[in-house]
Amino acid sequence: MPNRTLFPLVASVLVVFPVFASSANAQKRDVPYWATIKTDQLNMRVGPSREFKIQWVYQRKGLPIKIIRVVEAWRLIEDSDGAQGWVSANLLSADRGALVTGEGMAAMRDTPSLTGSLKWNLEPGVVGKLGDCEAEWCVFEVAGHIGYVMQDRLWGAEDLGT
Repeated sequence: MPNRTLFPLVASVLVVFPVFASSANAQKRDVPYWATIKTDQLNMRVGPSREFKIQWVYQRKGLPIKIIRVVEAWRLIEDSDGAQGWVSANLLSADRGALVTGEGMAAMRDTPSLTGSLKWNLEPGVVGKLGDCEAEWCVFEVAGHIGYVMQDRLWGAEDLGT
């Protein structure tokens, strides 16, 4: 007679295993690639371990960063200012984001065209969710407002070819 108390345990392991397997596969990506900070505070360290000194503390959830190297559970990142350091991978999200850059306001339009109606003006430093980019325009969402912004005004919108 089969052991009925063992069946729920085996079934739960079989259900949970694919979740861990897909998470592990998501970490095996070609570098460089884009990610965002998924916490309100993220320590950037001088090396890939908690033993290394904290070099910078990011306090901006959703901030886009470029992953340039992978070492186990650590990622060497680069921010929009070119600063590089190591962060724990579990504090990053695969969600794409972007940061408004450049001089003056960036126009958010209702269509991907310079002739599209102006919806909002975005100051440099504004962070939002990045959608698809095509023909030099990107879908960009800031605080529930969605429109099109020129790709060259968004750090994090570059196609890294991966």
